Amino acid sequence: MMTTDRDSGHTSGFWGTIHRIAASDRVSGLVMLGFALVGLVLANLPATAHLFETIAETHIAVPYTNLDLPVGHWAQDGLLTIFFLTVGLELKQELTTGSLANPKAAAVPMLCAVGGMLTPPVLFIAVTALFSQYGPGPVGDLLLITTGSNIPFGEMIRGWAVPTATDIAFSLAVLALFAKALPGSIRAFLMTLATVDDLLAIILIAVFFSSLNAWYWFIGIALCAAAWALLVRLKRVPWPLVAVVGLLAWTCMFEAGVHPTLAGVLVGLLTPSREMHGEASPRASRYAEKLQPFSALLALPIFALFATGVHFESLTPELMLSPLVLALIVALVVGKPLGIMATAWIATHVAGLSMAKGLRVRDMLPAACACGIGFTVSFLIASLAYDNPELSAEARFGVLAGSLIAAAISGVLLNRQSRRYERANARRRIDEEIEQLETEHVTILPDGTVRVDIDAFTPEQLAELKARREERRRRLEGAAKTAADDGAKTAHKRLIRRLRWRRRHR
Repeated sequence: MMTTDRDSGHTSGFWGTIHRIAASDRVSGLVMLGFALVGLVLANLPATAHLFETIAETHIAVPYTNLDLPVGHWAQDGLLTIFFLTVGLELKQELTTGSLANPKAAAVPMLCAVGGMLTPPVLFIAVTALFSQYGPGPVGDLLLITTGSNIPFGEMIRGWAVPTATDIAFSLAVLALFAKALPGSIRAFLMTLATVDDLLAIILIAVFFSSLNAWYWFIGIALCAAAWALLVRLKRVPWPLVAVVGLLAWTCMFEAGVHPTLAGVLVGLLTPSREMHGEASPRASRYAEKLQPFSALLALPIFALFATGVHFESLTPELMLSPLVLALIVALVVGKPLGIMATAWIATHVAGLSMAKGLRVRDMLPAACACGIGFTVSFLIASLAYDNPELSAEARFGVLAGSLIAAAISGVLLNRQSRRYERANARRRIDEEIEQLETEHVTILPDGTVRVDIDAFTPEQLAELKARREERRRRLEGAAKTAADDGAKTAHKRLIRRLRWRRRHR
């Protein structure tokens, strides 16, 4: 929440409007989706395809360094670092004072994040294996729709990690669009799950998609990390020097062969997450809030524009039948919710862990479906997993298609769930009003007569009161009848036992 100019920047005017837009999960998610679709269209329209490709492939070099990347890669490796820095800051805050500070309370969503990350690769490999055996083309190969060529099974499954990630921005945007009446516990569950999911995705990228180079660059990374940790703890933070240290950390990551966006996570986790020097709020949360507009409205949309901006020789409905696209759709749409729900059930019914008060496993299905929205990190992993540009392009299309299907299914389920909660909340409000009126305006006399101050009730409330009292009377009569029946059955059983005893002892 923005409080003062000192803590959060300007809270009014143009910058305040930008902050409010960036803080809205609904708006920022739609902005990113819009840029993703625009990128796909621009890359495949005959009138714009050549210009878009020229821009994406234009190289920008940094003098006196080995940094010479095309614009599309600068969006992926450079701008996306802002997003990962925000993720690192939010992770640090969550680990210190947020949902991950109490491992016992966060145990179920944390385990669900692991289950939701393990199941999609299994389904992805299973579907590609089926296509390699029974699909068109030679046994052991899979057809690449965009080129018509056959891809070996071993090369295709290099993308096993593509459907593992959840895009927290899009998931929360779907929640904001379709689930206005859901309890906060569901959103908190999704936030915790997605946060752990981000952490696991970062580990995946670092372990499986980094090719390490000279060891001395890691000394540079360590020195930059130490310098950052020291500088951001000073009473007056020297921001120009901090920016230089951050850029050096990014460069060292790039030269070391580690994906450079992880520099953002590293320095984010080294930022203080408790109040210091008499400040009103922790620096990690304050910096994350200040970076939010740059992450949500600059880095992510431009990354999405170039990530989906891939040219297909034949962008036709047949692309939806591609083995790679279908495998990714199944992994995202089925694998994610299946892994989350199965893990939640095992954790609560077998391991004896508990969810938030009033939350049941089945209540999590719509939110679990929203976790099938991949986008940001899935696009990134797709570009890292496949050297073949056509495979990478088809994988990104599969992520886009699977994410949209998951969002649609989740939206329908969330809308229905939200309506149920709305009806339950309305019923609860009516019950509370009637109970209050009963307490104040209904009197039971010694002879059992009920006296009602009719003027205090509206006709609807009076009808509700009569219905409640009639329902109460029926329940009491039913309970009395059940008790009488149970008493009669008990007496009958006693009589039978007595007769049998007499017969045996004659």
